[in-house]
Amino acid sequence: MTGLVVAMDGPSGSGKSSASRGVARALGLRYLDTGAMYRAITWWMLERGVDLTDPAAIAARALDPVLSMGTDPDAPSVAVDGADAALAIRTSEVTAAVSAVSSVPEVRRRLVAEQREVIGLGGIVVEGRDIGTVVTPDAPVKVYLTASADARALRRTAELTGTTVEAQKAAMARRDTLDSTRKTDPLAMAADAVELDTTALNLEEVIAEVLRMIKEKA
Repeated sequence: MTGLVVAMDGPSGSGKSSASRGVARALGLRYLDTGAMYRAITWWMLERGVDLTDPAAIAARALDPVLSMGTDPDAPSVAVDGADAALAIRTSEVTAAVSAVSSVPEVRRRLVAEQREVIGLGGIVVEGRDIGTVVTPDAPVKVYLTASADARALRRTAELTGTTVEAQKAAMARRDTLDSTRKTDPLAMAADAVELDTTALNLEEVIAEVLRMIKEKA
């Protein structure tokens, strides 16, 4: 398992983060949250007043933030320019703006390159929206998690600050549309991924099912 790469994709609130950490922990693998990387860039730009309605303005600053991602599934960390940003990137303001930033090709090229560097060391569970299709299409195990809109909104509300279930349901519907229709690396299930609906499953059941898939494929 030391060289195994597991790609975990799916929309917000499908259970990717908790399941990915649980699987990584169970197998003694590293863990990378690629969504946190896009959130970190978004937070940095919001802090500096970059006009997020202007793709050219975003592109011009895409290389400026210095990111550091911890890959311990028990204590994943996010630092921007040397400062801890793990809580700051989870606000509703960042959530509302991240699709605009993540749709800019210069941002995606930068972060995909960094993600591939981390993945290249092997032994990792990677979660995101384009892992199996773009970031590491050769991953031997690809899982695409889904869940009902209500379940996803409840889960995301528990993760974020300053929001409500109804607000998250509307925000997630909007983000799903933006992410799945963007020109660069849209949210999509890889042709060889296994889809897992987590609506009726608890975390332990999701982890067990993914571990079963890994045992069959890896």
